Amino acid sequence: MLGTVSKYQQITQNIDRSLAVVARRPEIKRESDYYLANVRNVKSVDEFLRNDRIYKFAMTAFGLKDMIFGKAFMRKVLVEGTDGEKSFALQLADPRFREFAETFNFARYGAATTAFDRVQQGTVDRYIRIQLESDAGKTDEGLRLALYFQRKASVVSSVYGLMADAALYKVVQTALGLPSTYSSTDIDTQATYLRTKIDIADFADPVKLDNFITRFTAKWQATQAPSGVDLQQINLTRPLLSSFDNSLLLSMQLLKLPGR
Repeated sequence: MLGTVSKYQQITQNIDRSLAVVARRPEIKRESDYYLANVRNVKSVDEFLRNDRIYKFAMTAFGLKDMIFGKAFMRKVLVEGTDGEKSFALQLADPRFREFAETFNFARYGAATTAFDRVQQGTVDRYIRIQLESDAGKTDEGLRLALYFQRKASVVSSVYGLMADAALYKVVQTALGLPSTYSSTDIDTQATYLRTKIDIADFADPVKLDNFITRFTAKWQATQAPSGVDLQQINLTRPLLSSFDNSLLLSMQLLKLPGR
């Protein structure tokens, strides 16, 4: 049986082929085809929210599946857009909402919003990638974490950004050999230590990023039991907030960490 290191290399050495396999799955193709055929006809925030199939597809594509229930919350994100410094999306600690509002920017582009490629094929590509990671997690949580880190780490701008995302921080902790209890240390102390061990800018370099992920997968494979791992331990669609109830989750989105 292949270990985490080998499985990660197998998927990423020909990532286009790996994604194509996922895209051809009947249920994935069916939802993707529906989205592409219909999203261009959506001309407003209200129309977007009313079409549950399109709305859920888009939310899943941006890793916001667990926020689908919060339509009033998402309406505020979309209506205010990202142009004003005080816009709701920019006040939230989680960058996924800003990415979502920027892509579905009805506030700026109005009825023309869904004509952009980032809304059409770009969102489908995100959806397929998310599904690839989800599939990986069904048998190997470490593989899912590695693929997630590959996708997300390059856009993190500070060590606080790493710590704010439970999945990214799990990869860093494992690669550096830090115990899980280290997360309970003072946040600024953690940040200071991390800066001595990693350079955030390295994650923008594909070679350095891959080397760090290889370090993680090797340590994960060496330390994790081959079975009995709780695949729900880290919910990659709800970083940091996965253990809280829905009302607390919504309120905590308003908190910003220093350095963000």
